[in-house]
Amino acid sequence: MSSWLRPSLPWLGVSIFLGLFFFYPLARILWLGLNPASLSGIGTSSLRFTFSVLLFTFYQAILSTLLTLLIGLPAAYLFARFDFRGKSLLRLLTAIPFMLPTVVVAAGFNALLGPRGWINLGLMQLFGLDSPPIAFVYTLSAILLAHVFYNTTIVIRVVGNTLAHLDPRLEQAARLLGADARRAFWRVTLPLLLPSILASSLLVFLFDFTSFGVILLLGGPRFATLEVEIYMQAIQIFNLPLAAVLSFIQLLCTLAFS
Repeated sequence: MSSWLRPSLPWLGVSIFLGLFFFYPLARILWLGLNPASLSGIGTSSLRFTFSVLLFTFYQAILSTLLTLLIGLPAAYLFARFDFRGKSLLRLLTAIPFMLPTVVVAAGFNALLGPRGWINLGLMQLFGLDSPPIAFVYTLSAILLAHVFYNTTIVIRVVGNTLAHLDPRLEQAARLLGADARRAFWRVTLPLLLPSILASSLLVFLFDFTSFGVILLLGGPRFATLEVEIYMQAIQIFNLPLAAVLSFIQLLCTLAFS
């Protein structure tokens, strides 16, 4: 075997593997959804429906990301700047939700706050009610709360690690120059944290944008995202052309934010 050919053999194997198991299936999906025959079967109503699903996917992902930052940033500051009893254990516990499958997280919220969940059953027995007093499942609030519960640890770790490694002398210098604690944070610390905040926000947004188990179990048929609608169109309705179009749209959006 020629010496110039040996270094290229591993790359040849990788290229063949990617071609067979990535690019070929991707090309088939694109052809299934974008060939003239499939496109001719997608009417105006399907386009409006696709646009509404895309809008809601962005809407819930943006809301979930903002709420996650609202909880995660103060928590990251707390873990990075303060020492207290049980800090290491508590920080470890915040990572447990992210290690669980999303279906398990959604099922846990359903078991706790669903129509037959522990809290609703307890309140019904306590006050003698005939129906569950808390309507939580199949609401937008359920989706947002589950996403925040699942993704807060990303912000805590990404932003918290950056904050913990910042040189404290920078803030001290600002204080010596006359800035109070709040102004020193906004003018010195926050600009240094912006890259990590943006990175964690992007990660959380991508997880929320492609969320499946949480939306399917806690959102129900009223709240369909691209991920859920791809499943519904391909598995239940068996509308493969529309499922392929939705998959292509999600692929483009994911690549754009990656």
